[in-house]
Amino acid sequence: MSSQKRLMYYGKGDVFVFRTYQKPLDGIKAIPESGFTGRNNVIFGMNAKIALEGEFLESFTKADNSRVVATDSMKNFILRKAAEYHGSTFEGFLHFVCKRFLDVYSHITAVEITADEIPFEAVQVAGDTHLETSPLVYRHSRNELITTTVKVQRSKAGYELAKQESGIRDLHLIKVSGSSFYGYIRDEYTTLPEAKDRPLYIYLDILYRYNKKEDAVADNPAVYVPAEQVRDIAASVFHEADNKSIQDLIYRIGLRVLQRFPQLAEVQFLSNNRTWEAVIEDIPGYKGAVWTEPRPPYGFQGFVVSRQDLVNEGLEKAKESVKA
Repeated sequence: MSSQKRLMYYGKGDVFVFRTYQKPLDGIKAIPESGFTGRNNVIFGMNAKIALEGEFLESFTKADNSRVVATDSMKNFILRKAAEYHGSTFEGFLHFVCKRFLDVYSHITAVEITADEIPFEAVQVAGDTHLETSPLVYRHSRNELITTTVKVQRSKAGYELAKQESGIRDLHLIKVSGSSFYGYIRDEYTTLPEAKDRPLYIYLDILYRYNKKEDAVADNPAVYVPAEQVRDIAASVFHEADNKSIQDLIYRIGLRVLQRFPQLAEVQFLSNNRTWEAVIEDIPGYKGAVWTEPRPPYGFQGFVVSRQDLVNEGLEKAKESVKA
């Protein structure tokens, strides 16, 4: 087996980066489902994981470390480059670091970095006459977070953006009524009762890819798709839909995302069902019920919605379904 075909990489995880007063993300186009139009980037925080590919086979087979970039050096490289990046997006920062890494280490053939946002939310504090947003104090959020992956590799033309995807991770949504699940196969293995109106609790990871990967890292608000707006579309469609299953729901969300953002090629969903179990379904004199956490195991779904689905649904003309 040649070294070119061998699986071979190494890297550093849990690289925590916090840059204060990063360039704000401004000029994002508003959409009906979201109030998000930008980030102030007062705290630009992430947890990054970097992996290198290159010519260092003998570090594995001969214990020869002469071509090894220490993983501690990788960590320091990312941290110091955070001071040199003057854009406003996670995608742009990762792309910047990957290219600089290839500039410095000629034997490295590709760099891939995945980063999860460490989100902070502004807090409300007492002002002279009313509550106001503090410009100094932020609360570490435990909610969903932005995620992005960038891989840059050497090519004949210099550098090639080999991989890029963005998204939102750990989005937890519950709709207390207005969802159903029935009509599935019933046989000797079936114990689940059909539900015409149930609470539906889902965990979602939503990843999306651009028609042109370069649009994601261009720091251009005219083509940049913010994960916050994708998140808000998911919540809005969940609110509107009389959905018959999680599969039905994520398909509808994907169609709406692609309608709002023609610069995207596809939307990928990783979802699982965390719907509560009923304890008391009828409370005399009240509309509600009593529920508890579901027992394991849990159901999950994976699905990709593409621009061709818009064509199939009559939501986009065929000639527009594939963009350069």
